[in-house]
Amino acid sequence: MSSENASYTVVQPGEPHPLGWKVPPIDDLRSAIEHLKTIPGQYIETDREIDPRAELAGVYRHIGAGATVMRPTRVGPAMTFNAVKGYPHSRVLVGLLASRERVSHLLGAPARELGIQMGKARLTVTPPVAVGREAALCQEVVHRADEPGFDLRRLLPAPTNTPEDAGPFFCMGLVLGSDPDDRDNVDVTIHRLCVQGPDELSIFFAPGRHIDAFRQKAEARGEALAVSVNMGLDPAIYIGAGFEAPTTPFGFDELCVAGGLRGRPVELVECISVAQKAIARAEIVIEGEILPNKRVAEDQNTNTGKAMPEFPGYTGDANPSLPVIRVKAVTTRKDPILQTLVGPGEEHVSLAGIPTEASIYNACQDALPGLVKNVYAHSAGGGKFLAVLQVAKRKAGDDGNARQAALIALAVYRELKNVILVDDDVDLFDTDDVLWAMQTRYQGDLDTMFLQGVTGHVLDPSQSPLYNPRLAAKGTTCKTVFDCTAPFHLCEHFVRAQFLDVDPRPFAPALFGEGRS
Repeated sequence: MSSENASYTVVQPGEPHPLGWKVPPIDDLRSAIEHLKTIPGQYIETDREIDPRAELAGVYRHIGAGATVMRPTRVGPAMTFNAVKGYPHSRVLVGLLASRERVSHLLGAPARELGIQMGKARLTVTPPVAVGREAALCQEVVHRADEPGFDLRRLLPAPTNTPEDAGPFFCMGLVLGSDPDDRDNVDVTIHRLCVQGPDELSIFFAPGRHIDAFRQKAEARGEALAVSVNMGLDPAIYIGAGFEAPTTPFGFDELCVAGGLRGRPVELVECISVAQKAIARAEIVIEGEILPNKRVAEDQNTNTGKAMPEFPGYTGDANPSLPVIRVKAVTTRKDPILQTLVGPGEEHVSLAGIPTEASIYNACQDALPGLVKNVYAHSAGGGKFLAVLQVAKRKAGDDGNARQAALIALAVYRELKNVILVDDDVDLFDTDDVLWAMQTRYQGDLDTMFLQGVTGHVLDPSQSPLYNPRLAAKGTTCKTVFDCTAPFHLCEHFVRAQFLDVDPRPFAPALFGEGRS
């Protein structure tokens, strides 16, 4: 989307955003880290040497990965490893977005309203702007692939999450590509990028990704597609890029959402080696071209048969035939910070789930104003498979409207598998409360809706004919709605026990941070 003649509001750090939240003083990764340092319990770092091969993820699994990671794990602080074995000039940050509370601190909206905030930002188009190379922090240091000794494997500490990974992966590489016929038609998406050689990466495209459509168009002509891989970013950029069609249709630049979140545009700079743009305040940019008609096995260097841990909690199979990015240059800030994540962790929930919440909330507000009060893309589904919708029934027809809202959710986010409906007296972010509603306001034979043979997600191992022979293809599933709301005509029978509203702080001040009694 072109930024020419665009209209947007510039919001200074700390000023109230016109849509109702306070923008924290963040415009890149380093300012995000500095902001977190002011908030107890949100950030730690260590000077103890770490091996990026499996050890780093193995450590952070215990400190803050959370979500679908095999137990023991927990939600904890973001962490920077300052001493990376074999890479004396690099640092690695993991878990920046691996906590809903931390995302709240980084974006400015209350944790329970992040989806609503994202929905407003999607409707507040703030296009990116171009800056000159003199203003591009991402180009402070330049490494060209045609220089003697260039080797991506020795330059950047791409981690492996487990010992059986196909190879080192860049897990937070935001790929920026554009339509071969229209450079203003831009898409940004995080993809699975495996380091395959000194100047080659394989790239995995989930079905329906817009950059893959650009690649296919270029490949049909025998042409390469120029891309930039941007890492170490303002967290608003990563979160904004999590939107998918139809919320962000083909031709919509998701960088506009990050601009809406911050109240000011994302800055872009021309790459030095390919005809593409890069995010000017990134820590690291890999410039390259997706080659036409070239494919490699993802695990060609290890033969493990595995790719890497994915958001459902399982290690995916290595893909036998993936497109290749030929690296032309790497540009960085001085002493760059490589940002990564632990695949199945809470960070993926934030990246995928908060935009999912926004997409569902906006669509339901358009169709059924006021019925859906909030949406939570649950951690158990990696932010993709499970959504809890909180509804406020006001009339008899809302029994059907609530179920219609669930169908809207499934339509607006195709990778969603299960929807749970709860009333507005249920805390949708409290799994115990949601399961309580299921135990007392749900009968399986009356309150379950099945939608069979619908497109889902290829990374769910149950979505396969091997699991269910009635499924036509991998990535097809039965979608389910669990209506755990009380029928409107029986609502007086489902009133929760009402307790006296008493201020507990004078009786237990230490529990509420008010000193000792």
